[in-house]
Amino acid sequence: MSIFGSILSKIFPSANAATAPAAPAAPTPAGAPAAAAPPPAITVVDVEALLDGMPGASSLNWRTSIVDLMKLLGLDSSLDARKQLAAELSYGPDTSDSAKMNIWLHRQVMTKLAANGGKVPAELRD
Repeated sequence: MSIFGSILSKIFPSANAATAPAAPAAPTPAGAPAAAAPPPAITVVDVEALLDGMPGASSLNWRTSIVDLMKLLGLDSSLDARKQLAAELSYGPDTSDSAKMNIWLHRQVMTKLAANGGKVPAELRD
């Protein structure tokens, strides 16, 4: 699984259930139209509240630090892992300036969480 995929699965654990195979459909009588499956419900996750409620959140600066965010989620926050995340998210500049990369990564992750159904305050995305 990708690093960003791991972040998504920690924030949106039900997203994994959406990729599970569906149960077989009940047979329909001959000539009867098949009922269309309802679209999956979109559940909005309050990312800030979820992260604030995690054990250890009060001692980590996850709101501005990608390293602390990854630590809070129980993920590898090493420079190599962050460089891999940068590659996944199409970071353009040189990754040798880790401070600049980290700021960009945090904003991108928060923006992408919002794009995937997360309620993320604007100040964490911009």
